[in-house]
Amino acid sequence: NMVMSFRVSDLQMLLGFVGRSKSGLKHELVTRALQLVQFDCSPEVFKKIKELYETRYAKKSSEVAQPQPQQHRSPEALSIHSSYDRGSTVARTSISTTNIDYPALYGKYLNGLGRLPPKVAKPEVRLVKLPFYTTLDELLKPTELVPQNNEKLQESPCIFALTPRQVELIRNSRELQPGVKSVQVVLRICYTDTSSPQEDQYPPNIAVKVNHSYCSVPGYYPSNKPGVEPKRPCRPINLTHLMYLSAATNRITVTWGNYGKSYSVGLYLVRQMTSAELLQRLKTIGIKHPELCKALVKEKLRLDPDSEIATTGVRVSLICPLVKMRLSVPCRAETCAHLQCFDAVFYLQMNEKKPTWMCPVCDKPAPYDQLIIDGLLSKILTECEDADEIEYLVDGSWCPIRAEKERSCSPQCPILVLGSSDVNGLLPTPNSNGENGKATADVVDLTLDSSSSEEEEEEDEEEDDDDEGPQPKRRCSYEKGLVSAC
Repeated sequence: NMVMSFRVSDLQMLLGFVGRSKSGLKHELVTRALQLVQFDCSPEVFKKIKELYETRYAKKSSEVAQPQPQQHRSPEALSIHSSYDRGSTVARTSISTTNIDYPALYGKYLNGLGRLPPKVAKPEVRLVKLPFYTTLDELLKPTELVPQNNEKLQESPCIFALTPRQVELIRNSRELQPGVKSVQVVLRICYTDTSSPQEDQYPPNIAVKVNHSYCSVPGYYPSNKPGVEPKRPCRPINLTHLMYLSAATNRITVTWGNYGKSYSVGLYLVRQMTSAELLQRLKTIGIKHPELCKALVKEKLRLDPDSEIATTGVRVSLICPLVKMRLSVPCRAETCAHLQCFDAVFYLQMNEKKPTWMCPVCDKPAPYDQLIIDGLLSKILTECEDADEIEYLVDGSWCPIRAEKERSCSPQCPILVLGSSDVNGLLPTPNSNGENGKATADVVDLTLDSSSSEEEEEEDEEEDDDDEGPQPKRRCSYEKGLVSAC
């Protein structure tokens, strides 16, 4: 609060006292000074700030019947939103008769430079935790985007600087892929709703400009259903590759459409996780003991006195419903009522690409923090390798259900043999040696089309011309050989 009321000369004296650069515009000096207060405020620095503050207002109180200079505007016009609230380290001093809560901050200007954004409602807007993002620092608390005029397209600027520690975290982080660091500065946008944690939600016509370049925003997923509008995956927007990784000030401008709904934006320093890392964490802390899983099975099959139907067992497939492959890491949500599991490996990989966090068995929410690995089913998978399904019994035991082997079926369609045959003309007549006459038999392949229209017309003409009696059978000119009709 004291630093925010300083003039340029006061800021220069403070920065010169600690050996920081004194050049630049006033908002840059304020950024450095507040950054100093937030992260490097020693007793000597605080004493200097208090001395400059008391000197300035002592001179002001000694001036009698003189108008207030323009630099002494109401602190309400100078206050801007904060990314951190460290009131416990720096005592707050009231510099106005009105009771205004000024949080400590460094270099944050939203909705216009030097203009006061509306106070965030209490309780503040909260965003849901994302499993694939671990928050390291909160650079800007969720702050409402307030339209500055009646235009449909609005712009809201934000200016801030990274600390040396934050810059080092980004530079020293590993690369997820070329040009993409695991430690990132991300922008998150949601509805201004304080009733519950909010999911990411983009406003219409959103565009994000970082310094002098526009940042790509996820596009829409095409919809295959007629009459259904395409959906847009609302995720944190990575700004790291366009930022100055130094003490220089970064300027972010959010362009958005003002169509009645209220949105809030926040800036965070995060570490992006991979599905493999989440799987390893789940294996470390998310395994449910086999005895607990067995007790759950007994509870599921316990006889209900009000029910007339007794359940003696329940079948569970060892095939993942997601990829139709055998389970490797059987997993389900603790909130799910079923015993069927899905594979944690594929479930995490799918949500890494398109986060839905819905159970593929019951189609109900299955967030990461509610996932458990079924220890009993994991044990069964190692002991039962020749079955794809098991049955849990009332006492908590289990037995494999093996599929019956397919019976080898012989051709069921008869083979018609022309020549020496039995009465029905279906089987060849054995010769004198007791062997079937395969060499002399003509075989008709019933799978071929033997009723073409041209041959039928020729046969009809021959029958009309010859009234004396039936003609001798003609030998068919089909390809010789034994072909099964099945």
